[in-house]
Formats: sequence, structure tokens, C-alpha cells
Amino acid sequence: MDKKNPIRLWLRLLKTSRLIEAEMRERFATNFNTTLPRFDVMAALSQNPEGLKMSQLSGALRVSNGNVTGIVDRLCSEGLVDRSSVIGDRRILKVALSEKGRLEFSRQANAHKEWINELLEHLPENETIYLSESLEGISQQLLKNKSDKQEKLKVVKGE
Repeated sequence: MDKKNPIRLWLRLLKTSRLIEAEMRERFATNFNTTLPRFDVMAALSQNPEGLKMSQLSGALRVSNGNVTGIVDRLCSEGLVDRSSVIGDRRILKVALSEKGRLEFSRQANAHKEWINELLEHLPENETIYLSESLEGISQQLLKNKSDKQEKLKVVKGE
């Protein structure tokens, strides 16, 4: 294998991802007067109808609690998210989509799906499946490598 091919692939993945993300940001701003991070928060909450603790939400999104707090505050002020204390520890907050939030997220998710389909419609279905499976394979290998490294560190540290 030409050693330049993996670098080319990496750069093309980055470029394509950034172009799609920029297009999605623009479409959310234009069509819903919202941001991609707000959509991401609502998407995570839609997957957890019982709600999430703020730490779980930031973990699911792989961002800091501080980043999520500001977004959740704005979503709460707009009535899209409900915030409540966790039973047994009132210091811990749990957030969930409100009924209004579920309806709004549904509208946005449907548009998001249409936009992604539109942006990728030029790819034949077999290529879409192949790319998706290939990228999943890469993701799984990277996750395994990370897990293996963490296990080796535990052994070295004597845990």
C-alpha cells in the first residue's frame, strides 16, 4: 500500500466532514434559527426520554459540563427542556425534552435527515453502505486500541 493513501484518506475525511458540518450549521441557522450544538443536545435527550443528569449529557456529547450548561439554560428558557432535581440528591440536575421540545426536535430531525440524504444522494447505495461499514470498522479498531492501551496502563500501574 502506498503510504500516502492513508494520509490522503484522513485529509479527505476531515475536509468532507467539515464541509457537511458547515452546511448543516448554515441550514439550522437559516431554517430553525438554531445551532448544531443545540440540535445535538436535543438529539441526545430524545434518545433518553427519561432524561439525563447533566454529567451524563456532557459525557454523551463528549463536551464539558460548562458547554452543555449554557445550551441547556437557553433551551429551558424557551420551554424546550425541563430541568429537575434528582430524587435523593437535590444538587444533581436531570434534564429532559419537554413536550414542546419533543415536537420541535421531531421537526428538526426530519429536516436533518432530508438534508443529509440530499447532500449524499449522489453516492450509489452500494458505495454508501461500503463507506459506512468501512468507517465503522475503523471506529471499532480505534476503540479497541484505546481499550487495550487503558488495560495495559492498569497493569503497569498495578490496578
